[in-house]
Amino acid sequence: MAVIFKDLHTESGLKSLEDHLSAKSYISGDAITKDDIKVYGAVVEKPSDAYPNASKWYASVSEQLAASFPGQAVGVRFSSQQVSASAAPVEKKKEAVAEEDDDDLDLFGDETEEDKAAAEAREAAKKASAKKKESGKSSILLDVKPWDDETDMQKLEETVRSIKMEGLNWGASKLVAVGYGIKKLQIMMTIVDDLVSVDHLIEEYLTVEPASEYIQSCDIVAFNKI
Repeated sequence: MAVIFKDLHTESGLKSLEDHLSAKSYISGDAITKDDIKVYGAVVEKPSDAYPNASKWYASVSEQLAASFPGQAVGVRFSSQQVSASAAPVEKKKEAVAEEDDDDLDLFGDETEEDKAAAEAREAAKKASAKKKESGKSSILLDVKPWDDETDMQKLEETVRSIKMEGLNWGASKLVAVGYGIKKLQIMMTIVDDLVSVDHLIEEYLTVEPASEYIQSCDIVAFNKI
């Protein structure tokens, strides 16, 4: 069973990773495996020196991925299928892998135009939610990303729609192929601005248990006033 660490963007999550790596070099032992790739994909940035074991592990995985996939930007996330064929150190992968299409490799990376737009939309949402304005409504398009290709997407959508609060209405949705069998959920929602904070919805409902059993992360793709 794959090792999964929750909330790796928080101090408690990084502490659990740090403790796990205190007696080993990689998630599952002395060599990089697909477990390392999955956990690496969930870490937002290199851990600080306050987490020496996690920081050393992150640097090692980054270095090996860069050697195995030349030309890909640091921070690009890789799917479990790309590493499942070889649990040995990634430097043994053949150069032909580097010639794969960038769109297929960059599953949940930080360098795509889509993610840049999502980051800008997220910042706009934070500023909008921080200001006290007259009551209004907004329409939001949300990207909900699973942990991997084995995630039950029907259960994921049911989990999202099960979240109920005053001023929140879920709308149309669809599954969008990301690559290598992985799909993400795109779902529309409308909110009453004075009643619902999108950041609060994501951080306190969508990316914590029990929803985090299926959901790795959420991104705001579009945020429009109605």
